[in-house]
Amino acid sequence: MSEEKKTAGQEGQSGFPDPPDYQLIRTNRKSIAIQISRDGSVVVRAPLRCPVRKIEEFLRQKQGWIRQQQQKLYAQTRLRERQELTPGEREEKIQEARKIFPGKVAFYAEKMGVTYGRITIREQKTRWGSCSSKGNLNFNWKLIRMPEEILDYVVVHELAHRKEMNHSRQFYQTVASVLPDYRQRERWLKEHGGEY
Repeated sequence: MSEEKKTAGQEGQSGFPDPPDYQLIRTNRKSIAIQISRDGSVVVRAPLRCPVRKIEEFLRQKQGWIRQQQQKLYAQTRLRERQELTPGEREEKIQEARKIFPGKVAFYAEKMGVTYGRITIREQKTRWGSCSSKGNLNFNWKLIRMPEEILDYVVVHELAHRKEMNHSRQFYQTVASVLPDYRQRERWLKEHGGEY
């Protein structure tokens, strides 16, 4: 694996307007991929022998997507800065979560044809939700600070355990039957959950 930092257009002009700096990582892969780091910087992963001209042409084609992701990242950062909570505000959020989750659970439980037991709202460092063998559900109150589609995903994920108490193919088929895009939501939670 080789790694270098370039400015687009530095080798072989590609016509890429307003070129961004990017970190280029060459590996034994078959395709080019772009990743936006948490600080907004651009990381490009490319095959070992891929010409810089081709990499920069790919960047040019993805320029709109790159800027969109950077803008979203900036907006999320500013939002988190505004969301630093005092103890009183934190308690208000917990009470808000206790009002929101029952409705979400009831809606998706009916849609999925499952029953459930007690709903508990907690602050957990390593888990966003859980479902016991008796159908009791636990949810992390911090979920209500995230986009609503992420909260919905966690609710559906835990309710799916009422059909499959595992993470088998059948389990994920149950989740997908309700949220076909669950993989994107799951990925978002893994990548950004720790920021909350």
